[in-house]
Amino acid sequence: MLEVRDLSLAYGQSRILHGVGLTAAPGRVTCLMGNNGMGKTSLLKAIAGRHPYSGGTITLDGAELRHPTAAKAARAGIAYVPQGREIFPMMSVAENLETGLAVLPKDRRQVGEEVFELFPVLAQMRARRGGDLSGGQQQQLAIARALVMRPRVLLLDEPTEGIQPNVIDLIGDVIARLRDAGEICIVLVEQNFDFARRLADHYVTLRRGVVEVDAPAEEMPPERLLEALSL
Repeated sequence: MLEVRDLSLAYGQSRILHGVGLTAAPGRVTCLMGNNGMGKTSLLKAIAGRHPYSGGTITLDGAELRHPTAAKAARAGIAYVPQGREIFPMMSVAENLETGLAVLPKDRRQVGEEVFELFPVLAQMRARRGGDLSGGQQQQLAIARALVMRPRVLLLDEPTEGIQPNVIDLIGDVIARLRDAGEICIVLVEQNFDFARRLADHYVTLRRGVVEVDAPAEEMPPERLLEALSL
């Protein structure tokens, strides 16, 4: 289980997160929502070791990570799929996937076929450069690269942004399969309301860096969630 407690974060003199808490359990999707600029991406970056935080704790399966670097967070089993994907445009699909293996012991550094079962288009394009893929294909590659790490936690930052509807459906199906397998804690930042409602088991909403809603999906009917997001 991933537990974030009382997390604070700043960019210079600007405080972004104010005592934020979040819990994510295996086999469940915790959906982090809020308007732009409310601190959602900053929270994911803190968990993934991409940005230092000034206070609070991040704990994974009872072990405090103690201000992890990106490498330390990855070795602990936290995989981050950033907004914008950040694939390597001049490297092939196969090479992009192989970069995710660096955090694993040498005897486990192999791209499993299950990744290509989830994203069949990548199997057909192993030799193609990442920069030559469409936006939807790049998003599939970014998620697949994270899964190659065999993570315990999967952080997804707006995976449907700028993606065509059929690929959005595919990504939703993949997230649902990962959730139902019951092995990964999934934290999903998403602005697509219908996509979030389809997948969420738990909602956390942020407003100006503060948690306003922290509730299971069954307690958040659509109208209440919309109200929380529009405040």
